[in-house]
Amino acid sequence: MTGVTATTDLAGRARDLDADFADTDLRGRFRLPADTVYLDGNSLGALPIGVAEAVADVVQRQWGQDLIASWNTADWWGAPGRVGDRIGQIVGASPGQIACGDSTTLNLYKAVVGALRMRPGSPVVLTDPDSFPTDCYITEAAARDAGGRVEYVRPADAPARLRELPGQVALAAYSSVDYRTGELWDLPAITRAAHEMGALVCWDLCHSAGVLDLALDAHEVDLAVGCGYKYLNGGPGAPAFLYVAQRHIDDFDQPLTGWNGHATPFAMSQTYKPARSITRARVGTPPLLGMLALEAALGVYDALAMSAVRARSLSLTGFFLDCLGALCPSVEVATPREPGRRGSQVSLRHPQAYAVVQALIARGVIGDFREPDIVRLGFAPLYLTHAEVLRAALHLQAVLEGAEFERPEFAARNAVT
Repeated sequence: MTGVTATTDLAGRARDLDADFADTDLRGRFRLPADTVYLDGNSLGALPIGVAEAVADVVQRQWGQDLIASWNTADWWGAPGRVGDRIGQIVGASPGQIACGDSTTLNLYKAVVGALRMRPGSPVVLTDPDSFPTDCYITEAAARDAGGRVEYVRPADAPARLRELPGQVALAAYSSVDYRTGELWDLPAITRAAHEMGALVCWDLCHSAGVLDLALDAHEVDLAVGCGYKYLNGGPGAPAFLYVAQRHIDDFDQPLTGWNGHATPFAMSQTYKPARSITRARVGTPPLLGMLALEAALGVYDALAMSAVRARSLSLTGFFLDCLGALCPSVEVATPREPGRRGSQVSLRHPQAYAVVQALIARGVIGDFREPDIVRLGFAPLYLTHAEVLRAALHLQAVLEGAEFERPEFAARNAVT
């Protein structure tokens, strides 16, 4: 098959697939440059239409006009629980189990310490040596502060290791999707294995919330954390969230005992008494501008079934892999090709990966780089089309075949890579 024929065939497939998935094409609800293929929604989601206007209302009317009354009239005080419940609809959690606020790092700290306190006498926390670095840093610190210790075990090996340590493991803390490779780990199986050995689980959902059909309640997940600025499109610095299963809330003794988590905060008691609800996961005054921007952004998920979002995601990544096979057959793919083993990104390996990413950006295809050799391309299903996927693959073919990555300007490292 000639290159022209392959491209023509792929273009026809892209048109057919976009027609098949027209019901989940929400690109018109986002602000995106017309000449850009945005494959970095796994780092920072695009801006949904209406969010800027919602934030302007918060600033100009709620704050500028109504001032402090908005804690009541606009229910600023209730925002962490209200936004948390909206996130719950996306990750499969019934109301009253998610608090929105703080960062993923702080929420993971709360979760690890809380889990160790719920499992006294079980000092071990299992986690992935290849986790995002912050997860490793904070898990180590939290375990140390709570008198536990961390053992690094890859997710695939976690069930076996749990069986080797009966009664010793308090928590298995893993990311549901590997941030570098996009590999999807078996959340249901690891959760069951932990429970069989009396351990709890905590899942980092940063690379899965908004693109996977997670069903946290159905899989009996104990704890979970995630961010609001990736696939949930809450904007830079959007607050994170913490999920505590209803059955654990009364026993969840989190270490950051702030005023906002008190049972009766306005009684101004000098003695801390945690709220008898997910409110106990709160700490201090919520970052309302970011939180209310996130709340507005989540509206794009209204009336969407997460199973349909996941189906579109798999179609986009699967089509991209097919495009690579036809146009860039020698490129090394780091992401599993099996649909059930990948999240919503495709990662490639290249010895000059950073320069490849910069060359793609110069062509209007925005992805990102991860050390040491990963070209990371995120497929946010709500605003990406199959036609754009083909465009990205054609640009990648040109970058590789023309060795554009060897141009010196593409080797210069930015502060944020």
